[in-house]
Amino acid sequence: MSIFRYLKSYRKEAVLAPFFKLLEASFELIVPLVVAQIVDVGIADGNMPYVMKMFLVLVLFGIVGLAFSVTAQYFSAKAAVGFAVKLRHELFQKIQSFSYRELDEIGTGTLITRMTADVNQVQTGVNLFLRLLLRSPFIVFGAMIMAFTVDVQAALVFVVAIPLLFVIVFAVMLVSIPLFKKVQGKLDTVLNRTKDNLTGVRVIRAFRKEQREIEEFDESNESLKKSQLFVGRISAILNPLTYVIVNVAIVLLIHVGAIRVEIGLLTQGGVMALYNYMTQILVELVKFANMIITVNKALASKKRIESVLTTENTLQQIEGEQKEEDFIVFDHVSLTYHGAGAPALSDICFTVKRGETVGVIGGTGSGKTSLVNLIPHFYDCTEGSVRIDGSDVKAYDPKALRERIGIVPQKAVLFRGTIRENLLWGNENATEEELALAVHRAQADDVIKSKEKGLDDEVAQGGKNLSGGQRQRLTIARALVKNPDILILDDSASALDYATEAQLRKELKQLPCTKFIVSQRTGSIAHADKIIVLSDGKQVGFGTHEQLLSSCEVYREIYESQFKKEDSDET
Repeated sequence: MSIFRYLKSYRKEAVLAPFFKLLEASFELIVPLVVAQIVDVGIADGNMPYVMKMFLVLVLFGIVGLAFSVTAQYFSAKAAVGFAVKLRHELFQKIQSFSYRELDEIGTGTLITRMTADVNQVQTGVNLFLRLLLRSPFIVFGAMIMAFTVDVQAALVFVVAIPLLFVIVFAVMLVSIPLFKKVQGKLDTVLNRTKDNLTGVRVIRAFRKEQREIEEFDESNESLKKSQLFVGRISAILNPLTYVIVNVAIVLLIHVGAIRVEIGLLTQGGVMALYNYMTQILVELVKFANMIITVNKALASKKRIESVLTTENTLQQIEGEQKEEDFIVFDHVSLTYHGAGAPALSDICFTVKRGETVGVIGGTGSGKTSLVNLIPHFYDCTEGSVRIDGSDVKAYDPKALRERIGIVPQKAVLFRGTIRENLLWGNENATEEELALAVHRAQADDVIKSKEKGLDDEVAQGGKNLSGGQRQRLTIARALVKNPDILILDDSASALDYATEAQLRKELKQLPCTKFIVSQRTGSIAHADKIIVLSDGKQVGFGTHEQLLSSCEVYREIYESQFKKEDSDET
């Protein structure tokens, strides 16, 4: 699948850009002949009116050539920018279709590089390609042909120089293409490390690891620099080599021309025309060489973009029959992340009736988030099945399934805009009353009241201008605005004080939806109808708070450790 199919909408521009460049080049090829006439006829005979007439012709050629050049630039820029817009849109749309597995494997930093640097590089390559691909060879071979019309023997110098120049250009191109790919790969490494440092800057400073991170970044950056310098040196060989060959050719041309002028077979104006043609070839080959380098970079970026566009969503979609059973069923479910050595979840079995509240508890890394991520089908379970309303989640259309589910992730994420705009993510048609009710239930009334503009107050990117507790309450409100059938709270009250959390639990209890509450605190889930206890990805307990205290050692240990801690805090 080639990304250049996005140029189909710009066929007219892709044809007109090189066409006008060829028209400009045609005028440029005539200029040396006009200069030869000025020297041989006007200056040699002292005919100043003729010189002025030819001068006006040159000015006219310059104006017309400039008009053609600007027109060509307009069409090439329109095609390149339009192509980049379509490509970036398609790329973003593709990324939005990825499952969590693809996002985990490719990485955020890599995807950002594809969307920005790689697309820009391809856009530049397309622009130069449309303007110079035909123009430069046309000038080179056209100048050689025009040189033969001036003097055949002197033009033989062109026959030797031009093929030699093309051999050098293409040899450098073949060597540099794979090197540019390596450079882009190392750029990915630097960008990923930068992203990790910026997102984790508080942790890095808390553990005083700045120096280590600086050293590791410097190492990656130095590796990128060395690769760029190496490929840069190879690319830089082009210009000196072309200059040397062309200048040697010019010396030979002047030498041969002088001999032929001496014996009367060539005019002085003819020598100047030949020199001008050789200079034109030099200029165009330098442009062509730079275009080749840019196109090489663009081709390397093209393959990187295509690798994302050809990546398929691995979430399975099946056709399944509906069964008469409880609302949500986990039937011997196991989950192993791609590339992981051990399963994150093993043989999870439980059922949930509509409207029940389910608590999920366990130690860090026990698989709590992995479990709730299977309900909206963010990942495929590797064994068993997850069923909602008697149908496997794999049989649901992902959009239809997730419309029924309200999710408050472990990390509270808000987007740049107003509080209102963030809440409307839950339901874009929500009324003022519905927004106010969701805010009240999420215990976020004081957040709204503390803001000068209320719901219309601005939220910084990532909610940086809000505290952790404020972000959590607003993300809960966003999920409640949706009025979902299933509400998943993934440790989403960790930043709330006990009183606020207790009031939140009271409000949530009144909701008719089925609720999954993931928490580290037994106090947060003790009221649940059912509690799932996880340890190292295994289900070690399932029941009510009272049942688990008497039957599940892991749950009892968690409860007692927290209960004793709370007692000691009170004393």
